[in-house]
Amino acid sequence: MLKSILFIFVLTLSQYTSAQQITCSPADKQAVENKLITIDGLLENDFGKTIVAIGKTFLDTPYVAKTLEIGDTETLVINLQGLDCTTYLENVLAFGIMLKNEKSSFDDFTEILESIRYKDGELDGYASRLHYFSEWIANNEKKGLLKDITAEIGGKEITKPINFMSTHRDLYPFLKDDKNFEKVKASENYLNNQPICILAQDEIAANEHLIQTGDIIALTTSINGLDITHTGIATREKDGRIHLLHASTGSMKVEVSKKPLAEYLKKIKKNTGIMVARPV
Repeated sequence: MLKSILFIFVLTLSQYTSAQQITCSPADKQAVENKLITIDGLLENDFGKTIVAIGKTFLDTPYVAKTLEIGDTETLVINLQGLDCTTYLENVLAFGIMLKNEKSSFDDFTEILESIRYKDGELDGYASRLHYFSEWIANNEKKGLLKDITAEIGGKEITKPINFMSTHRDLYPFLKDDKNFEKVKASENYLNNQPICILAQDEIAANEHLIQTGDIIALTTSINGLDITHTGIATREKDGRIHLLHASTGSMKVEVSKKPLAEYLKKIKKNTGIMVARPV
């Protein structure tokens, strides 16, 4: 059924030496073009406010998990009709970059989305996707798209084994392929030697004034082998507090958290704190 809804086409982009393979339904291609009309005029001098303004155009979009796990090989999946917490962020950031750089075509969107989603900006199989969000932050910082500011707002470095994917191979269909499995393990081995900076949950309220509207918030966890369990966008609401704009697994839609971030996190089992990255 899914294959009858989706079509795959290949675009050759001048910036890349190989063809970019894209999975996109006609409805999603139209959704991208409609979104470009919707966000026209939302660019502000404060890029964080631009990010939140774009993010709020997705309010009530359904939460849908595993939208990227399609077919037998990795392709650039375009899906604006159902979002998980990471694809929500990626799409919002892509549209923000388009506004900032005065880009306005579907091809521009796919090029920017690929640059965000994949290691060093290039799709090269399943293992090139930035699966672990701490690596997503680090690699997109390397690309100049954002800055990890966790240390600046009181965070402390930690190290922990990152191996959730390889130790839960059965949860990831693409890891049935031994080459994918070995490449993901190699990425994990690299991450195991890289400390990550975390602002502890009990220190968020005291440092909340240092978080700005539009900052990317990543929820750290004590779950073995895992760095991040959820992501969203900081938004300072009418109460003057930072709330989380995110694709929620609670309401199963994009929403702004009813409680401020510091209070919201207290109800999340095994949450240890946050990482914060600022789009630039």
